[in-house]
This record gives sequence, structure tokens and C-alpha cells, in this order.
Amino acid sequence: MNVRIDKWLQISRIFKTRSKATAACNLGRVLVNGFPAKPHRIPAVDDRIEIKQGDWTRIIIVKELREKSVSKAIAATLFEDIGPPRPKLDRIDRIMKQGTEYREKGMGRPTKKERREIDQLRESGD
Repeated sequence: MNVRIDKWLQISRIFKTRSKATAACNLGRVLVNGFPAKPHRIPAVDDRIEIKQGDWTRIIIVKELREKSVSKAIAATLFEDIGPPRPKLDRIDRIMKQGTEYREKGMGRPTKKERREIDQLRESGD
């Protein structure tokens, strides 16, 4: 069965949308068998996928491939999660772990467009 990895990540409910899965692949946050995966890569059964979601790296093993959306109960059977559980951080710890943005001296405040890009980068890291 030929299904793209970005589509499979969305079908298995690892990511809410396919565009978020595609963005994670393009940013190098998805590794398949230790190598960065492009969104068009075709996963195989028993592939090891590492997904970096903020400060948490999720490790899953592909058990089944599907091309169409399935229920949440069936989606949970498409993979085996062997990674550590999601860390529980309170809001202050989460803010403290985030770095500050660096701006060249004399650049002034970010423009509205730059602020939107910064916010978008922050959201894609979670």
C-alpha cells in the first residue's frame, strides 16, 4: 500500500492535520529509521518513527498502513508507542524552557508580519 508519511501521521492521529504533519517533516522533526523523512516518503510496516514535539520525542513503530481516515479506536492500533510518556510541565516551566528570540542590534521591534512568523514558529514547535 502506498501512503505518504504525512498522510499516515494524520490518519493515525499523531498530528491533527496533514499540513501540520507536512510542516513537521519539512522542518526535520520526523525521523524514519534514524533518517529525516520528507512528506512524500512511503512508510513500511515495522518502521521506527521518531517525532520531535517540543521538548518531547515520541517514538512509534508502524503496525498497519491505511489510506483513509479511521475512527480513533482503530487509529490507535495503527502504531505502537514505545517512547517515554509526555512530560507534565506547568506553564511557568514551559515558558522558562522557551528561548528568547535574538535580534540584531539596531533592528528595532519586529513588524507585524515578523511577529506572525515568530508566533507560527512557536506553534509548530509544540
